[in-house]
Amino acid sequence: MGIREKPLSRHGLIAALLASVVLSAGGTAAQEQPGAAPAIAAPAPAPAEAAPDAVVPPAMQPGETTPAEITPTETTPIETGPSTATSLTLPHDLSPWGMFMAADIVVKAVMIGLAFASFVTWTIWLAKSLEILGGKLRARRAAQAIGNAATLNQAGRALGHNSGPGALLVRAAEEETALSAGSLDHVSGDGLKERVTSRLSRIEAAAARRMSRGTGVLATIGSTAPFVGLFGTVWGIMNAFIGISQAQTTNLAVVAPGIAEALLATAMGLVAAIPAVVIYNVFARSIAGYRQILADASAGVERLVSRDLDFRTVAPAKQMAAE
Repeated sequence: MGIREKPLSRHGLIAALLASVVLSAGGTAAQEQPGAAPAIAAPAPAPAEAAPDAVVPPAMQPGETTPAEITPTETTPIETGPSTATSLTLPHDLSPWGMFMAADIVVKAVMIGLAFASFVTWTIWLAKSLEILGGKLRARRAAQAIGNAATLNQAGRALGHNSGPGALLVRAAEEETALSAGSLDHVSGDGLKERVTSRLSRIEAAAARRMSRGTGVLATIGSTAPFVGLFGTVWGIMNAFIGISQAQTTNLAVVAPGIAEALLATAMGLVAAIPAVVIYNVFARSIAGYRQILADASAGVERLVSRDLDFRTVAPAKQMAAE
């Protein structure tokens, strides 16, 4: 009988495979070294059935190396800080006061002038509003007293020593009547009426001029303030472009502050001009109403003078009829 070969165990098979891999790697390394002796290949063991659980590495050709694992590389973005020109020219305070302090001397002068013009506008508004309100009240009371009086002397007693335009109208008529009293017996009263009308019209015009005093300043501010602000804006933009050329950059952070400072002058010009125009129009209507009240009072005084002339004409006639 022949000798029956004993089958290899599972552990023996794994050991044989590992020895084969080690010998193959050693032979490859010996071939790559110059002058190295050729490796003696060990007899390969007899092939055996691979266990179902064994994992056989893939065969490699001589001289083939294991490819290195390629891992993705992450690129870190380089942090770039603000440019030197931006950090030098960009102001820290962009409020109106900060822009005013950073503006050119010419733009500052324009802004100060516009601020003063705005102050003058509101001062005139306060003072003139009180003056027109008081003048209208006095003129209405005088017109009412003149309308309720039957004669010129009665109207004078009702107004007393008042210094308003209504009292001035009555006193002027009384003075002119007293000056013309000697000639009324020989001439008609038409000349007296004309003279009284002339004096009353002059008093009325003088009162309207006094009430209109100061409104011309409002008209001037309202018409010139936008152009003054525009001049400051043009000057500021010129300086802004000069700064851009010196900085050699068109970055918006560098350009914007200078233009904002320039536009602030135009904004202040509009702030000064718009209220001035509105207040001027309101005062023009109020003064026109005041002149209308004075015209009513003047017409009342003329009626009283005409009535006194009629009484002067009728009284001698009655006296002659009684005789």
